[in-house]
Amino acid sequence: MEHLAKSASDQNHHRNRVDACAHSYSDGMASTRPIELRSDNCAGVAPEILAAIESANTGSALAYGGDAITTQLGELTREVFQDPEARIFPVHTGTAANSLALSALCPPWGSVLCHETAHIFVNEGGATSMFGAGAVMRGLSGSDFKLHVEQIQHAFDTALWDDAHFSQPSVLSITCPTDFGTLYTPAEVKTLADLAASRKLRMHLDGARLANALAALKCTPADLTKRAGVNAFSLGATKNGALSCDAIVSFDAQASDQLFYRIKRAGQVASKMRFQSVQLVAYMTDGLWLRLAQRANEAMQLLATGLRNLGTQLVADPQANMLFARVGQPALDRLAAANILFYPMGDGVLRFVTSFQTTDEDVAEVLRRAEIALNPS
Repeated sequence: MEHLAKSASDQNHHRNRVDACAHSYSDGMASTRPIELRSDNCAGVAPEILAAIESANTGSALAYGGDAITTQLGELTREVFQDPEARIFPVHTGTAANSLALSALCPPWGSVLCHETAHIFVNEGGATSMFGAGAVMRGLSGSDFKLHVEQIQHAFDTALWDDAHFSQPSVLSITCPTDFGTLYTPAEVKTLADLAASRKLRMHLDGARLANALAALKCTPADLTKRAGVNAFSLGATKNGALSCDAIVSFDAQASDQLFYRIKRAGQVASKMRFQSVQLVAYMTDGLWLRLAQRANEAMQLLATGLRNLGTQLVADPQANMLFARVGQPALDRLAAANILFYPMGDGVLRFVTSFQTTDEDVAEVLRRAEIALNPS
């Protein structure tokens, strides 16, 4: 499965080809509504979050996080993640959340160990190295697109510790769900965090779809983060209903002290932060984020079951809201022509991603069109 980790240029080439095919059919498909399965980034904003933004749009409030809503957000974060020292830093993007968190955890002479398919390694344009003043990214192999003890131990065994010529391993970073939809359990995270701590590495979690992982694993937010040994993570709100808003959550006092300055230096401290903070308050209040993620996960399970019934070869069992299927290029072209929106990954493989907006009716319609596209007469 590891060969699916194509370069960005390769993936764009295949996407352009499918897009071109879809456009060539556009006149004949005018009455067929597009169904969005490219990414949860393509979904809109959750109505509850829009309502929260509107509720904050009265009167005035102190800028740069000095408002009452941002104070409330800090209190809520400590409650949700069950840590009295937890701090949250709203930022504009997931890339900022990951790269700035890692810059606070990793010294400039250090390296971040992650899976070779990790988003921070493949898709964020070297943001960690830039904000980390040259910190090195090292991609490790691992089955199911996950890091495992053996590969990490090998990296430790072959490192030149205390040698100024060698970038010192300083942070272990995992993604849950991974960029290919597989999950780490809290026990697996704890095992990796303990191994990292044995060599004084800190633990980072890319939580771009953290809520989907929590909903699928049916564990508490603290179980997958604080209790599992994670030092800092990205919250992943944008993909799950927020409006251009993400956040760093830190349990590490030293990293938090740095982030206070780093996020400002990076231009990530919003002047009207109350409008970011109120989104995150709504997001984590009364389990809204988990309900939104559960909707996306349930839609994916319906879609996966239907595709299996059509004889589709799934690359892996979808564990959250992402699915990869190997259907071949002709079928990709027909699916695109049927106005099903997806990302082609190369080698005849597609990616479907469901969101909180994906309805059962959407799934049924996708399967109806897919049956024709995958099994043409």
